[in-house]
Amino acid sequence: MLYWLLYEQLYPHFTPARVFSYITFRTAFASLTALFLCVALGPWMIARLKQFEISQYIREEGPKSHQKKAGTPTMGGLLIVISIVVPTLLWANLSNTYVWLALFGLVSNGAIGFYDDYTKVRGKRNLGLTARKKLLLQTLTALAIGFCLLLLHARGAYSTAMNVPFLKTWRPDMLLDSFLRSPLTYPLAFMFFYLFIAVVLVGISNAVNLTDGLDGLAIGLMIIAAGAMTILTYVSGHRTFSMYLELSRLPGAAELTIFCGCMTGASIGFLWYNAHPAQVFMGDVGSLALGGGLATVAVLIKQEILLAFIGGVYVIEALSVMIQVGSFKLRGKRVFKMAPLHHHFEALGWQEAKIITRFWIAGLVLALFALTTLKLR
Repeated sequence: MLYWLLYEQLYPHFTPARVFSYITFRTAFASLTALFLCVALGPWMIARLKQFEISQYIREEGPKSHQKKAGTPTMGGLLIVISIVVPTLLWANLSNTYVWLALFGLVSNGAIGFYDDYTKVRGKRNLGLTARKKLLLQTLTALAIGFCLLLLHARGAYSTAMNVPFLKTWRPDMLLDSFLRSPLTYPLAFMFFYLFIAVVLVGISNAVNLTDGLDGLAIGLMIIAAGAMTILTYVSGHRTFSMYLELSRLPGAAELTIFCGCMTGASIGFLWYNAHPAQVFMGDVGSLALGGGLATVAVLIKQEILLAFIGGVYVIEALSVMIQVGSFKLRGKRVFKMAPLHHHFEALGWQEAKIITRFWIAGLVLALFALTTLKLR
């Protein structure tokens, strides 16, 4: 909106307004807008959640130390979503398709999380949607995004070739173009593409959700992940940088830098209230939205593999749950004292603040490693 008003309308008559065309300038102001909007709306949102008695219900099988957190307002993720959507609409070029697709990934997953949180609050227990129903809704959202990507691919506005760390020339194509020599292979190729998109989007959104178990843990890691993704979107959309780093360039992807900047700013703002001891929890509406938005951007700029490193702690947390469940079903034994992994360290006697800080450090190291691979190719 402001891009259209301050650049497209004002620039022909006022030359200094050209500054509003710069991605870096708009990303900085979008990030600050998201940060201050989140901090400013925080007290009002927390008061409304308390007023409507929208509070957290702690599962009985969880750590006993968490019982004291019962009654803390939840669904604070609404604050995060608002603080991302509004600045993005203000500062981004709204004629850019990729921006709308990223917003769809954020809002649609947030809506699923809202439905899940509302079910918990209405039932006054820590049981929301069934795992099957939640996965179904998330998969449908992922398939819708995949369909939009195929439409963009047909128009030549999206490449299905994926960037691979450390390798310059090998870029596997998700549509398996080299095998599409017969119409009989078309269904297989498209099924593989949809499956891949669903695994990335559903996997990352649920991984963020599983990590959201300690005060500030998931949102602190999101600051790191969204910050790294801000850099990736900028270089992927920049002609010179993408050619120098030999990345699959997506013309127009630079506008996604503004969206990622808003995710970073909103996450910093929410941490103000979610830091230990938390005044509000993000709930599924926040964790699923953030995970969905982050994964959508990674799919758009073809950095799905690097996403596994940028969100490495999220991935490890999700794997710990899968290992725990699989081990118990197959062997009747648990690998960890409790899953996800952060609860295992709680059971070992680590203080909550120490776990959070050390996980943040691990997340930062993994994100920096991911960024170094851009040059080590």
